[in-house]
Amino acid sequence: MSNAEIGLIGLGTMGAALALNIAENGFDIAVWNRTTEKTTAFHKDAGDLAGRIIPTETLESFVAALKSPRAIILMVPAGQAVDDQIAALRPLLDDNDMIIDAGNANFHDTNRRARHAGHQPFLGIGVSGGEEGARFGPSIMGGGKREYWDRVSHILTAISAKYKGAPCATWMGKEGAGHFVKAVHNGIEYADMQMIAEVYGIMRDGLGMDNAAVAETFARWDKGPLQSYLIEISGKVAAATDLRTGQPMLDVIVDAAGQKGTGRWTVIEAQHLAAPIPAIEAAVVARNLSSQRDARAAAEVMFGAAPHRIAHDVMPLDTLEEALIAGKILCYAQGFGLIEKASAEFGWALPLPAIAEVWRAGCIIRSAMLDDMAAALREDPERNLMMAPKFSNMMKQSHSALRQVVAQGALHGLALPALSSGLAYFDAMRTARGTANMIQGQRDFFGAHGFARVDGGSGHHGPWGA
Repeated sequence: MSNAEIGLIGLGTMGAALALNIAENGFDIAVWNRTTEKTTAFHKDAGDLAGRIIPTETLESFVAALKSPRAIILMVPAGQAVDDQIAALRPLLDDNDMIIDAGNANFHDTNRRARHAGHQPFLGIGVSGGEEGARFGPSIMGGGKREYWDRVSHILTAISAKYKGAPCATWMGKEGAGHFVKAVHNGIEYADMQMIAEVYGIMRDGLGMDNAAVAETFARWDKGPLQSYLIEISGKVAAATDLRTGQPMLDVIVDAAGQKGTGRWTVIEAQHLAAPIPAIEAAVVARNLSSQRDARAAAEVMFGAAPHRIAHDVMPLDTLEEALIAGKILCYAQGFGLIEKASAEFGWALPLPAIAEVWRAGCIIRSAMLDDMAAALREDPERNLMMAPKFSNMMKQSHSALRQVVAQGALHGLALPALSSGLAYFDAMRTARGTANMIQGQRDFFGAHGFARVDGGSGHHGPWGA
């Protein structure tokens, strides 16, 4: 019987949570998973929502359970699995039936799939918020033709997070625009998480604070300018106890960070676009370094253990807080700068203020700063975010703290790659005449590449070739 308004394929953690969210918001949904047992268990455990969920055992019965024109969300692993699922579905669908890839796809793949779909509706949407967000309200970034988005926007806005009543879901642009914005979101997430981890390292190794004191500090910071989901959960992670051993949870977690590729994609695309995002790049590099545990252990034996302790009067916690405020502004500024570059390069006209608004709730990088960022981007979307009045004033107040933290980290053997890169970006951006003139002179000397002169003209050469 065809009575489900939307369908969902893939009942993993995110897919199952999203399906329950859709059902709870009053929409009948058909579900299918390649493992029938998982479908059965999911429906059985759905409780009061089971009446709005139609479990199916075959793709044919799944498609038959949907109202026409159909809309089907894919929540399967990025890459070949998406292509395989689309290939299996298309012969069963009518021309006006829509496929919606809601996984963490590379936006180039989404571009390709949208073009290959031709006149058949296809959307690529970024969904952020983890399992909790998917279940109770994620941030949703739509990409594809606007008329396709409009067909399902009533469902996507209903299930999204809300910020003061406004849905955190909107259309970003054509083809892979939504997945690109999600990738940049994840790049900012990488940098934000890395900076928090670096400050945690200062507290633990530099200041000798125990986990309870670290947790208390993060909890206090979450009541101020740094209020955000990541600061909130950092305090909760630091406060948690391992149920097996009774030790602090952080002390039993291996210090090797995983990644699913979106941060790396962001860095690669930034290089193609010549968009400077050094704090995000440093965060990706830090995750790569974290996996080299044996090499790091050997280097510690060879070169001596780091770090050395920092006196509390040299590094007050208020200074750490101010440094993290500066770092946060800088990593967001870099992320929005990359989005602005991509918007021009790909002809997407990405709505920067709306992107900031969509990120205000539901997503992993939601932060008290984002409402002010949306306002700043609405005033001037092409201006570097750190130069908007609100944030320039914050940077004037906090960049000296960032400088002090980075300097003390270097002096005491503490690795602070993201904070250091953020500071270098800030100093480079506020230097009217930098040092690239030396690079241009070198390039002309060994390769006759030519250079522009300050008194006018380009294509000039130095006397070394005479």
